[in-house]
Amino acid sequence: MNSLLLNTDGVQIPQLGYGVWQIPADEAAQAVTTALKTGYRHIDTAAAYGNEDGVGQAVRESGLPREKVFVTTKLWNADHGRVEAAFEESLTRLGLDHIDLFLIHWPLPKQDRYVQAWTAMEKIYRDGRAKAIGTSNFTVEHLTRLMNETGIVPSINQIELHPYLQQHEMRAFHEANGILTEAWSPIGQGRGLLDDPALAVLSGKYGRTPAQIVLRWHLQLGNVVIPKSVSPSRMAENINVFDFVLDPEDMAAIGALNRGERFGPDPDTFNMR
Repeated sequence: MNSLLLNTDGVQIPQLGYGVWQIPADEAAQAVTTALKTGYRHIDTAAAYGNEDGVGQAVRESGLPREKVFVTTKLWNADHGRVEAAFEESLTRLGLDHIDLFLIHWPLPKQDRYVQAWTAMEKIYRDGRAKAIGTSNFTVEHLTRLMNETGIVPSINQIELHPYLQQHEMRAFHEANGILTEAWSPIGQGRGLLDDPALAVLSGKYGRTPAQIVLRWHLQLGNVVIPKSVSPSRMAENINVFDFVLDPEDMAAIGALNRGERFGPDPDTFNMR
């Protein structure tokens, strides 16, 4: 399993993780247990997902040393003004003594409290309760303001990113500022991406599924990816992408699929609390 170095005290993040969005609370422990047995060492959850309890149970009962499992959770939108309390609630639900990565889930620019939240998160980081802090769904404008007003660079920004939404501007900004790019919805949420004829051609060439082709594309771009599945066979399929390499012309063929098409909300307008 490849790991990438965050800009935070030498902390490393496994490049391919397991996402638990939309996994019901009563199924999360079993799903994460299966993921850990399959070889995943990076689990991505959030307060908003309602399944931190199950994630934490699986991590605690896995038999793996705590330092071998990288756990991400996220601050929900209603909690920008109560970061400390919200963090402790997540920590309690997870039943862990620290979180490896704590993210602001959405910027909510109309609410305009994300800079305040970021300052509070920096204290949590300094106290060692979160090994690294970052953002999710922030745009160039949001990140620029955050860094200009606080002087603190996020370690990672998790954004919707897949071959139909390749986020060239965001990725270039991240690279220029030492911020890792993490892709949510990396294989397109089952919204037709994996049926694209160009991926079928590559699937035939490499003897891999379209999902494996797309995940390999992400890895070669340097993205952190968090595919989600509750199927044990899919979990195994998604992690089995480290023993082949896409040729440059095939990377370019996937690059040509960009449509600027979002499947999720627009960070500039999303305001759910």
